[in-house]
Amino acid sequence: MKERPSMRDRFKRSVERLLPAQTRLSDLFWPFQPTTERKTPAVRRRAGTASPLVETSDFGSNPGGLRMFMHVPAGLPAGRALVLVLHGCRQDAESYDRAAGWASLADERGFAVVYAQQREANNPRLCFTWFRPSEVTRDRGELMSIRQIVSHAAGLAASDPQRVFITGLSAGGAMTAAMLANYPDVFAGGAIIAGLPFGAARDATRAFDAMAQAPDHTPRAWADLVRLVSPRMPHKPAISVWHGTADETVALSNGRALVDQWRDLYRLPKDAFVEKRLKGRRTRIWPDKDGKPLVTFHEIDGMGHGTPVTAGEGGGHAVSREPFMLEAGFSSTLEIAKEWGLTRKWKR
Repeated sequence: MKERPSMRDRFKRSVERLLPAQTRLSDLFWPFQPTTERKTPAVRRRAGTASPLVETSDFGSNPGGLRMFMHVPAGLPAGRALVLVLHGCRQDAESYDRAAGWASLADERGFAVVYAQQREANNPRLCFTWFRPSEVTRDRGELMSIRQIVSHAAGLAASDPQRVFITGLSAGGAMTAAMLANYPDVFAGGAIIAGLPFGAARDATRAFDAMAQAPDHTPRAWADLVRLVSPRMPHKPAISVWHGTADETVALSNGRALVDQWRDLYRLPKDAFVEKRLKGRRTRIWPDKDGKPLVTFHEIDGMGHGTPVTAGEGGGHAVSREPFMLEAGFSSTLEIAKEWGLTRKWKR
């Protein structure tokens, strides 16, 4: 009798169908799974497109071996905001920025933007290693490299230390959650797109399971994972979670677990939210006692795995189609910037 495939095997095949034919899901976790020797594919670049992002190599000891790309608008005065962006798998800083439009929005609204970028030597599909403890522990591995990138960028741009923000997609979203958990004092806010809660997995095998279905923890247990690494949190960064209801790569249960993790951490009652309905979206907001949003959950009806973007002119709009950047009829970049108070145009 033929053995039936396990749930995890069926999930892996379903995800692989979403990727190009030459991509295996195990590549997302290389080199932490055995693989035969192969050449690393080159990152595809679009000819004739000038990126506003400039690479900076000397930003610290860089134990995680990451790259740093930054854009500071000409004439930007000191004391402006800084936005850190973490791309997803099979993306790089330039491809993400072409569709998300963070650099163009920075020019319009007057803030600096910096990207941390994974190296192919670490992972040929350019995934951040969100599931390996040594990479998501405070002052170690990739987490430390990202922290050094933030510090160096803030120094170069003379940024306001009270207005540093972070956002990321998928693996970058999971790393965003790890940065917020380990360095809550650094960030005023974070936006996690199609990501996973901090502590969802501790190895590649459990990462597959978590992507298919978030671990069955209580809100208190999720929050305790953050309390363990940040027992004192005098400052509470505002958290927004963005997730498509049809995401077959990172299950929607992870978005809900993220909300539980931060809501319990901030001691916000489960039912104490304000709900808004927009076309194709359901947004729930948990405010603090002064009415300031602390946790916000955006569920996008029918959207798959990716960042919601929209084509158009001006900052925060997509200028090209890129992997896992999904036309949604609205720009999450613009809406996240609005949540962070970065919508007012600046006079040069």
